[in-house]
Amino acid sequence: MGDDTQVSDPTESHRGAFGDYGGEERAFIDRSFREKIVLVGVSLPSGSPEETEAALDELTALVDTAGADAVARVVQRREAPDPATFIGKGKVAEVRAESDLHDADTVVFDDELSPAQQANLVKLLGRTAIDRTAVILDIFAQNAHSQEGKAQVELALLRYRLPRLKSTKRFSQQGGGIGTRGPGETQLEVDRRRIERRIHKLEAQLRTVAGHRRTQSKQRRRTSNRGVAIVGYTNAGKSTLLNRLTDAGVLTEDRLFATLDAATRKLSLPGGEKVFLTDTVGFVRKLPHQLVQAFKSTLDVVIDADLLIHVVDASAHDPEGQIKAVQEVLDEIGADEIPQLVVFNKIDIADEPAALMRAYEGSMAVSAASGEGAEELLNAIADRLAITNELVDIIVPFDRGDIIAELHRSGQVMSEQATDEGMKYRARLDTFSAGRMSEFVVETEGNQ
Repeated sequence: MGDDTQVSDPTESHRGAFGDYGGEERAFIDRSFREKIVLVGVSLPSGSPEETEAALDELTALVDTAGADAVARVVQRREAPDPATFIGKGKVAEVRAESDLHDADTVVFDDELSPAQQANLVKLLGRTAIDRTAVILDIFAQNAHSQEGKAQVELALLRYRLPRLKSTKRFSQQGGGIGTRGPGETQLEVDRRRIERRIHKLEAQLRTVAGHRRTQSKQRRRTSNRGVAIVGYTNAGKSTLLNRLTDAGVLTEDRLFATLDAATRKLSLPGGEKVFLTDTVGFVRKLPHQLVQAFKSTLDVVIDADLLIHVVDASAHDPEGQIKAVQEVLDEIGADEIPQLVVFNKIDIADEPAALMRAYEGSMAVSAASGEGAEELLNAIADRLAITNELVDIIVPFDRGDIIAELHRSGQVMSEQATDEGMKYRARLDTFSAGRMSEFVVETEGNQ
């Protein structure tokens, strides 16, 4: 009977490794089975019950993508999060009862939990408790394939884990006693130093990658090639659009975060101009700050772009909410001033794409899957890039056919006229091309 009072880990009776740092080396979940998950959402005064339900719908999809099943959800309205448990002890009891009813392995909160809140919830719920951030990190860990992508995800995971080390199950072999440190403390310090060293190494590695990207960006600008980046919510169809416009052959899947590694291809515009078109990682509501920071080297391609193609799933439940979430990330990385072309995708299955387009002046409608609207989109990209060019007047001697050919190849010719000195052109040129032809420029009217 005395043994029955022995303190044990409250999660041992459950199979879940989701958030327990078990399973795969870089992931949170053991995928030898599909865990049963209870979702918890909190409506604060800054939001609405409808927004909370929509967020839980998305969290259900995230959990499914991670390899588990959401079996129930609990929603609460609060004025402010509870410092100890986020939802308060009374609601914790309700969540535990719901979890016991469904024999759930893990409880997932839609909002980010502090390390202390997470530790308290694990004890009170008797099972693993994690947040949306952990689920997203787990999905990224599954989907990273390139060396850079793996390094970025590992960095984000380590930054997330570091303050939560005290809740792990690993202990040192050193015993406790008077004048000595307690069991596990030494191992905790070792783990912390090991993770901090690894974080510093990964940060240095990604700084080197960022340096290479800056060098490539400078080389691109010296060769007058413009950069266009495709951004948008996860699963909006960005990779499908890249394939449609460039025959890139990038793998596309109908699931969240199928693309983590940036893919760049050359795109020929209707006027003959060549640009670099890059597909980027998808964004999501409440995208973990750790991921935004870890993926900064990849997102530099967005910051350096001349134009952003903001792809929106027109068939989504809340496309405007998705636009807002993407814009928040663009603001965070400093890309909010870059010109954007909003493109509503999946119009072949959307209910009212025209209404969305009316709300966003200058937007386009396409179906990346069928190709509808692709030609119009190419023309729009060319026009948007041309607007950012200098409008110049150039007189080219009749015997300089090479300059005339380059002018047509690298710029947008607005008009041409024969004069005594040669052919006079009014054209829009990017800064690099305008500089190369400066000896023939007779008048510059600046950006118009």
